[in-house]
Amino acid sequence: MCGIVAYLGDKDAYPILINGLRRLEYRGYDSSGVAMMDGGVLNIQKCQGKVSDLEAHVGSQGMKGTAGMGHTRWATHGPPNDINAHPHRSTSGDLALIHNGIIENYAAIKEELMHRGHTFKSDTDTEVLVHLIDDIQRSEGVDIAEAVRLALVSVVGAYAIVVMDRKEPDLLVAARKSSPLVIGIGDHGDHFVASDATPIVEHTKNVVYLEDGEIAVMDRVNGLKVRNIKNQVKTPFIQELEMHLEALEKGGYDHFMLKEIHEQPRSIRDSMRGRLNVTKGEVVLGGIKDHEQKLVNAKRILILGCGTSWHAGLVGEYLFEELARIPVEVEYASEFRYRNPIVGEDDVVIAISQSGETADTMAAIELAKSKGATIFGICNVVGSSIARVTGAGSYTHAGPEIGVASTKAFTAQVTVLTLMALMIGQRKGTINSSQFHRLIHELDSIPDKVQQVLLKEPQIQYIADIYKDAGNALYLGRGYSFPVALEGALKLKEISYIHAEGYPAAEMKHGPIALIDEAMPVFVIATKGASYEKVVSNIQEVKARKGKIIAIVTEGDQVVKGMADHVIEIPDTLDPFVPLLSVVPLQLISYHIAVMRGCNVDQPRNLAKSVTVE
Repeated sequence: MCGIVAYLGDKDAYPILINGLRRLEYRGYDSSGVAMMDGGVLNIQKCQGKVSDLEAHVGSQGMKGTAGMGHTRWATHGPPNDINAHPHRSTSGDLALIHNGIIENYAAIKEELMHRGHTFKSDTDTEVLVHLIDDIQRSEGVDIAEAVRLALVSVVGAYAIVVMDRKEPDLLVAARKSSPLVIGIGDHGDHFVASDATPIVEHTKNVVYLEDGEIAVMDRVNGLKVRNIKNQVKTPFIQELEMHLEALEKGGYDHFMLKEIHEQPRSIRDSMRGRLNVTKGEVVLGGIKDHEQKLVNAKRILILGCGTSWHAGLVGEYLFEELARIPVEVEYASEFRYRNPIVGEDDVVIAISQSGETADTMAAIELAKSKGATIFGICNVVGSSIARVTGAGSYTHAGPEIGVASTKAFTAQVTVLTLMALMIGQRKGTINSSQFHRLIHELDSIPDKVQQVLLKEPQIQYIADIYKDAGNALYLGRGYSFPVALEGALKLKEISYIHAEGYPAAEMKHGPIALIDEAMPVFVIATKGASYEKVVSNIQEVKARKGKIIAIVTEGDQVVKGMADHVIEIPDTLDPFVPLLSVVPLQLISYHIAVMRGCNVDQPRNLAKSVTVE
């Protein structure tokens, strides 16, 4: 959720921190702040609002110092305001701390500290932690690194933290548990810390991803040292970032979301690159090759995800059951661990997450692992937590996705699930040779067909203008298109704040049909396929009640065209690949409606890109 950036070196830290916070704005936040060390003076400036508000608050002169840290806060404990914003200062005034995550036992710790004479200004769990570290440092007579370690021994919950001590101005201390933290090592001995690699990539490609329970001390003289909370020395593993700076820029588009929608022909192709070989007639997924027999022999597959990733998992359910004939259950990761699920050693679990840091999905993975299940991960961010804790899996290779509302991540996830289903189906013989070759040839053509859909944007923009003031919307689909209906509705809710719901088209008459009147836009995915005639009947039911039909149809369709108020044509394709095409118009409709309503498309209110709290 929250964004962390810190710097220690010989450069002016303030511009590095502010630019880093801008890079992290996509994560979602409601306040921001910076702490700077200058000649033994610890200066903290923070305020509610955007990074631009922080810059205005600080003023044109900026802040001085070559060590500092910045933070963007997504409110958990206490409302968004200046006082609850990070960084937080200790009782002594010597320490400053920024934090991502939740300290679950903060109330008990706070009560004990209050008995010891500490007073608190904010509502946050973070202020409790910095007071605890300060208390230990003073009572035990230890340095800041040891005080952090001792404090974390008594902490329950998730954290990624950075701590500064004005008495030790040449040090930064960072630690993590169940919340991501990456350290960048510069060419001239300077160090960077961030919640993900986006603020670091323009400064260095050499990074260390901290593991759970590890504490890093960055020293101007002695460099980087890592140990764990048990005080065991750890050897940091330095790796090279694969991210490129240009991927973090808008590239001439008005918003990152629009850029990422238009990147989908490339991102889908990149998800298939090196995995789909039409000439040889094979699908090879290197990340799961050593474990593919587990997938082939699976008696049941459990797919775990949240939000858009859960919708991708629903598409995966259709794919695996049709192509590989394996029963599939798709679970909300946030519910999975709390309902005492039945999981065994014969089960295969596929965990899906764009960021690879989703806290609910991480917790579900840990539960499934404890039951002996085989875990595969599908995520976009190299080096992320899910990529490290799963035994095998596949990166989607969609490239950085900055817009909070996922677009190219969804189609990349569906692409990887499609490749997995095709591979298993071929190995099991549930797809014969001619079917397999027909499917992979069609899949290979999908990026070009997505490009054709994107050419419909002017027409889609026209439709968006008609319905931009709607108060509600309904999305309908059957079979492979039902998850797309859910995803289309989610996109509209996320960025335009219009209430929208997705349903299987047949379920409309079991309740939602009561909502339909002449003011209700109904988006229907009505492509040619197994359920086409049934969807046509559902459209007739809506029209009989004066609902407005916006239909996504196969090119050349005349039946639905004669019934709908608006149609958006997409190229003909096989049923399993319809979601990769039909979702694109729905993404564009949501985007243009949101823009017309004056919404912050890339940073919708209350949402965060990387959901690192449960």
